[in-house]
Amino acid sequence: MVNTLKQFTAFILLSFIATVSLAKDDLTFPIQQGMVSDWKYVSDRVMGGVSEGNVYLEKEGGTSFARLIGDVSTRNNGGFIQLRSAVSLFKKPKMFQLIHDANKEGQELQGVRLNVRGNGEIYHVMIRTYFTWRPSDYYYHTFEAGDDWSQVEMPFSAFKRSTSKTSKLDINDIR
Repeated sequence: MVNTLKQFTAFILLSFIATVSLAKDDLTFPIQQGMVSDWKYVSDRVMGGVSEGNVYLEKEGGTSFARLIGDVSTRNNGGFIQLRSAVSLFKKPKMFQLIHDANKEGQELQGVRLNVRGNGEIYHVMIRTYFTWRPSDYYYHTFEAGDDWSQVEMPFSAFKRSTSKTSKLDINDIR
């Protein structure tokens, strides 16, 4: 087995792209102090891995963002660190309430838009639905985060399911 150790940093701002049938343009969820409890850091240590990292809330100019930094190792069948929304059956962050409310109000959500900066590596956005319970089952989209801030748009129609080539992401099922 090849042992790789990689240090990286990613900066993330999040918004969802909406097709507007009302007066709103986007559902925007800026990373800010009040949202800290809606997000959590997770690494492969939950499954015996040895990767290390952390997430920091930082501010540059007038923009707040999450900074994900760490050393990623594939030892012990690991190999990831991530910033994950702290969603459970009992706790739904405001972000997810707004997504479901937008759908009810006639807005047709089209995808995810991130403002990112990183180290030239490939990153993944993973979305779970009510029908993706196993850790290896999710919808994903990849992107590259370069040295400068850039905007990445990921239409929901382009998300792929990790366990099936035929299943399409239904935004009504996002949890």
